Amino acid sequence: MRQKRFWSTRVPAHQHNRTPGHQNTSIIEHQCTTKESMEFERGKRIRIHLDIAPLIDIVLLLLIFFMLTSNFIMQPGIKITLPKAKTSKPQEEENIIVFITEDNKIFLNDREINIDELKVALEEKIKTAEKKIVILKADEKINLGLAVKVMDIAKEAKAENLVISTEIEHQSTSIIEHQSTRTPEHQ
Repeated sequence: MRQKRFWSTRVPAHQHNRTPGHQNTSIIEHQCTTKESMEFERGKRIRIHLDIAPLIDIVLLLLIFFMLTSNFIMQPGIKITLPKAKTSKPQEEENIIVFITEDNKIFLNDREINIDELKVALEEKIKTAEKKIVILKADEKINLGLAVKVMDIAKEAKAENLVISTEIEHQSTSIIEHQSTRTPEHQ
């Protein structure tokens, strides 16, 4: 016959029948064999079930939120609307850029500058530049006199070449042909 052992545990009073006047906890004695007292429950693992559908919903909502808000954030820079030309060509390398905004503010490479300080600043930039090219990006609504004044300052600052930046004008689907017209004296 196996030897029996007793062991006891304290159990809160609300889990055990008690009579009035007893303490909040009571001792319950259990009887078990020696072999049973040495064994632990094996094979029972706690399995956690994680429902992934709500997690995917949250990730997609965050993705949509960031995609939408990134489009509405103003990009830093100078806002100008360039005039359009059919014969303009894109520049590969831009050296020194002078911006003139719609409200007649002048910027030299992203830094606002007064027209009186422009010549000195351009001379410094032209001295250190490989190609002494000044690119003028002026809004189409500015006063032409201001643009001419900036071009004169660039020439005085020893710019070898002055480029006026424009946007390529988008043509419609119909092709417009220019036909030479003959005057009556050429017939």
